[in-house]
Amino acid sequence: MSTAAVKLSATVKEKSPAAEKAPWNYRSNGYLLLKILLTVSGFIIAIGVNIFFPQKAAVEIKEYILSIFGLNISLNMNDLYILLLAALGIYYLAAGLRAWSDKDRRKKFCKNAAFRFALGLALTVWDIGGTKLQVFAQPFFPGPAQVAEAYLADGEYVLQNTLYSLRLYAAGFSCGVLLGVGTGILIGWFPKVYYWVFPVLKITGVVPAVAWMPFALTLLPNSFTAAVFLIVICAWFQIAFLTAQGIQSTPKQSYEAARILGSSSVDLIFHVAIPHAMPDIFTGITSANAMAFTTLVMSEMLGQPGGLGYYINQSKVWSAYYKVLAAIVIMAVLFSLINHIIGRIQKHTLRWQEGVLKK
Repeated sequence: MSTAAVKLSATVKEKSPAAEKAPWNYRSNGYLLLKILLTVSGFIIAIGVNIFFPQKAAVEIKEYILSIFGLNISLNMNDLYILLLAALGIYYLAAGLRAWSDKDRRKKFCKNAAFRFALGLALTVWDIGGTKLQVFAQPFFPGPAQVAEAYLADGEYVLQNTLYSLRLYAAGFSCGVLLGVGTGILIGWFPKVYYWVFPVLKITGVVPAVAWMPFALTLLPNSFTAAVFLIVICAWFQIAFLTAQGIQSTPKQSYEAARILGSSSVDLIFHVAIPHAMPDIFTGITSANAMAFTTLVMSEMLGQPGGLGYYINQSKVWSAYYKVLAAIVIMAVLFSLINHIIGRIQKHTLRWQEGVLKK
């Protein structure tokens, strides 16, 4: 048998129904159940260690009274930490059960199960080293339960600063996206605009947005509009540059075909150039999102009366590093959520790419 025939035979075997129903394939229910158990067990281990591992280090465990739906509930940092771990475990359990009848979700869930188990183990080690024994340098590396205590001690204040950050980010980033896409379309479509505006874009775009802060604080009426301006600047360059690149790279054959079908210049822009540039536009938006979030935090640290960056500065003054880490956790969650929303919008907008691009 030739080498080509052997390869063909191996390929057929790999794609055969028997291979798909193998007991250790992600398509089998037993394999999925094993991955669900692996995922949840990491958080169960973290909960068990927090409950049964003795508290050796001298850590003050305060009780906080929370009023929820008219009921007064007493919680300490360990109680909240256990509740958060249980919530994560239940969430991933529900995600695993949801993936039962969905091939793509099942494959993704099984692929990430080992990482989730490792996350539970990492939280366990962090809890032992940071809270139970405090072998890590204190107060710089408090345990996860101590970080959770910040939400009990400053819950309302943390929420106020989170909402301030979201308001500032929404105002700056939305304006930056609109300005960047608009500028990019003009630069990519009109040669005269490209001649006059593109050099300005290249010169100003490479300058870090924070470098403009002294001018923004001096020329604009208040610190909020100054921070919005900085976020707009950092988002504008990236989005405008990639939008213009996408417009200019549209094949001439597409324009000629559209003209044959009777399209006007406006139709060429909105029905040919912009759809072709959409992948580049979303690449620019995704890249600009990270830069805008960084600029947001830096502007809050340097001159805002609120926000998560302001809260970090305030906590650092009092060496309350568990509050600093609590704010960082919220930032990570918010940034991941915003990225997820952008990704869902991109997937819906570019759904025509499914089956065309390699996954």
